[in-house]
Formats: sequence, C-alpha cells, structure tokens
Amino acid sequence: MRFYRVGDKVVSLDKITDAVKAILEDREAGATQEEVANVHDVQRTFVSVLESVGEVRRGGRIALVGFPIANADEVRAVTDAHALDFTLVMSQSERESIEGGSAAGVFNQLLETLAILRDYDVLVLLASDWRIKTIEKILGKEVVGMPIGHSPIREDVDIDIHELDRLLAAIEGARIEQPRRRRVGSALREAADIAGRWKPSGETKGRRKSSKKS
Repeated sequence: MRFYRVGDKVVSLDKITDAVKAILEDREAGATQEEVANVHDVQRTFVSVLESVGEVRRGGRIALVGFPIANADEVRAVTDAHALDFTLVMSQSERESIEGGSAAGVFNQLLETLAILRDYDVLVLLASDWRIKTIEKILGKEVVGMPIGHSPIREDVDIDIHELDRLLAAIEGARIEQPRRRRVGSALREAADIAGRWKPSGETKGRRKSSKKS
C-alpha cells in the first residue's frame, strides 16, 4: 500500500484508486454524475473532472472481430491504442480449436458472441468476403468490413496495420451517436470505403478455389 505525506495528512493511493474505480463503474452502469456524487459523497464537478482527465475518445461503442489473423498481437495493440470497447482476434489454430468442440458448444458460443456484438454501435470485421456479408445480414447494423480474402480461408492472413489504423481513425472521426442504428455521417462512409479498398499483401498460400464457405 502506498502512502503520501501531504502537509499534516497521510494520503492512501490505494484508497483513491478504489474510490475512482467505484465512481467510474457506477457511471458506466448508467448513474448520472449527480447520483454518483451523492453516493460517494463528492462534488459533481469532481466526477466531471475525473471523466475529463481520463477521456481517450468520444462517440459510440466500437467492436472489432477478426479471423484468421497472423499478426493478432499487432492488431490488438492498434485496437488498444484506439480504446475500442471490444476486440476479438483469432488465428486459424485458435479458430480450429473452437470449431473442434461439440456442435452444441460451438453453436452456443456463436450465439453468445452475436448477442454481445449487438450491443455495439459499429462492428469492424476482418474476415472473408462471405463472412462479412453473412454477419451484415445477421446483425442488421453498421458493419464495416475489411475483406482479407475470398472464402474459404484456411491460413492466417497478415493485416496491414497502417491501413487498420487509418480505418479506425476514420470511424472515430464519424462521431458515432447513440442509440445505434442512427444514420452515420460521411466520415463513417469514408471508413467503409477505406476498408473496401484494402487488399491483403500477396495471396494466402494454400488457398483453394471452392464453393464452400469459411
């Protein structure tokens, strides 16, 4: 536990951290600044200042899902830098480990993931062209797809990190408003255009022409 001597007071850093965490958790749960201030016995302006100091971006909730990705760690680093609300990136081996489970287990996990994704205003999807179209139909929401190849894709694909960074910056520039399903602005359409122009570097080795879907 870390203590600081401030004049005639001894201040606990852990106590401050716990209090700030509780305040932000209540705000995230939907409580107003006034309600949080009353519960934690602080001034409303203190809650406002905390949010201003810690703010990393504004706008709607953004999720990113990608598979099969070779440079998954780099992709996660970019989504962390943009403070995305949800990131799920898998390699082909990770995807196969899920698909290797029982049919009921795979189906239940799919339903749970789709239920989670419906809570976000925009979904960035790094996947095959067929997967992107399918998810668009299922979610019926704003899906910005970055195609990484044609189905079926059975080997990991390297994502152009620079282009992904540009894409996320364009989406953030749209200042997506809540609730979701509200019409997005020109910046989000620009993001979709960036994603549509992106092509993976080189052809994925071992890819076969097939009518099967991945």
